[in-house]
Amino acid sequence: MTTDPGTPRRAPAGAAVLREDVTDAIRAAVFEELAAVGFARMSIEGIARRAGVGKTAVYRRWKSKLSLVLDLVSAFAAEGLPAPATGSLYGDVRALLEVASHALRHPVASQVIPDLLVEAARHPEISDAIKAALLDPQQGVAALVVRDAVARGELPETTDPDRALDLIVGPLYWRLVVVRAGLPKGYLDELARGAGAALGA
Repeated sequence: MTTDPGTPRRAPAGAAVLREDVTDAIRAAVFEELAAVGFARMSIEGIARRAGVGKTAVYRRWKSKLSLVLDLVSAFAAEGLPAPATGSLYGDVRALLEVASHALRHPVASQVIPDLLVEAARHPEISDAIKAALLDPQQGVAALVVRDAVARGELPETTDPDRALDLIVGPLYWRLVVVRAGLPKGYLDELARGAGAALGA
């Protein structure tokens, strides 16, 4: 028996078709579940229930709740801190703070990241994953800011990019994520000037 080459081939039975609307619904459900119960109590069952899908729909996309959350955090981090190129140290730091201030008020930062940091203290695999998803990209941006400032003669060649990142983003993280306070008018300008002065000292 031969098969007509003009007949369309049927997809294999049971083949998984990952609908984008279902994926989006699952991602939205993750944020809701984290806000409601936290990472430790979050479950695939709860996520599926909020998304209005079966557990298998979640497992087709992610193998565990950790891989799901870290995937979202990684995507958020990748678009959160583009390297500024304003032509001055103050301008670069100020631009970095502007982007970071918006990023740190995003649900991923305000609800997900602090909870994951608590879990990271107990689970090395979470700590390593968070470092790769969040810290490494930010260190790369800080290194570019320092490199350009050194080339312009605004910073000494011995300037440490890791210290630069601490000075620039650390106070902002403390205020927005830990203390959960607002930003007074002119705060980012003052912070940019202060960070620049500290780096050049």
